[in-house]
Amino acid sequence: MVPVRVRAARLVSHALAEPTADLVGAARRLTATQAQEFWAGRWALGIRTAGEPTLTDVDRAFAAGALVRAWTQRGTLHIVAAEDLGWILALTRDRQLRQAAGVHRNLGIDADTIVRAERAVRAALAGGNRLTRAEVGEAMTAVGIDVAGSRGNHLLSAIALRGGAVFGPVVPRDGGITREQYVVAADEWLPDAAAPAEPLGELLVRYLVGHGPATLEDFRWWAGLPLGLARAGREAAGERVVEGEDALLAVAGAGPQLEAPPAEVLALPPFDEYYLSYADRSLVCPPAHLATIGPTLNGLVRPVLVAAGEVIGTWRHSTAVGRHHLDPLPEPFAPGVEAGAVDVALARFARFLRA
Repeated sequence: MVPVRVRAARLVSHALAEPTADLVGAARRLTATQAQEFWAGRWALGIRTAGEPTLTDVDRAFAAGALVRAWTQRGTLHIVAAEDLGWILALTRDRQLRQAAGVHRNLGIDADTIVRAERAVRAALAGGNRLTRAEVGEAMTAVGIDVAGSRGNHLLSAIALRGGAVFGPVVPRDGGITREQYVVAADEWLPDAAAPAEPLGELLVRYLVGHGPATLEDFRWWAGLPLGLARAGREAAGERVVEGEDALLAVAGAGPQLEAPPAEVLALPPFDEYYLSYADRSLVCPPAHLATIGPTLNGLVRPVLVAAGEVIGTWRHSTAVGRHHLDPLPEPFAPGVEAGAVDVALARFARFLRA
């Protein structure tokens, strides 16, 4: 497939050309939406949803328990529909815990410490309690566990991967946009939901529904799985997945695709799935600009401006108190970019944030 057709197809699968009816539908479409920066993950859902929902609308979905945030893959926080978290973690938790083992050793975190921390946090959350991150740290400190530096965050991540906790409702904040979530007990907060009959195959199909067409290597990178498991997922998916040119995979029976991507300019957040969730990002971004956008050496990925499915620049905006009300600033790669279309895209983000 020529790049322009790949970009057109991906804009559809990402719900950027044809938005979903509601926010939870957008989350289900992507399966897992990267949200290490919480505001970014929420805007990723907002821009994929019809009717211009606001940040407050996304926060309501968390308050209702329809959405949660968790370390679903690659040791990174993602937003997922609450009913999907259990079966996704069943596929990814062991690998994530193994990958974290070296960091744990360097921080002096052993298995006994994790068990004691989990016991303390589960007890503090029992009965419907909800805690801020600081209060989770206090619960661990109360039983003699050192949470200094990054130890507290790594312990919380391990507890969450073991099924003890999840990020749920958003913590209210005066004078600025909301930026923190309460930690809640996973077994009390998550709905009962049956796992798919073939979880690996389902994960590949779901990835392709929200990201395809893509290669098996793209899926392996996104899911944080070894190639052997990615291949097992392809086998389990069977005829639900079809193979096209250049080893690209797509969902069988998908509806009609666009011949060319819409010219509309989109202001996508940092770490957006449209750019990040592929091993090869050169199909949507000129190779000369990949290093500018990231991931950088410290793991950052910048917000991007996209026109006709291709990255044409970046933009920036501060969510800090006293600055969050300022207008976002475009940084196109080259002169001549249609300023009016960029302004429209950034104004939509500003409405999402401020409403």
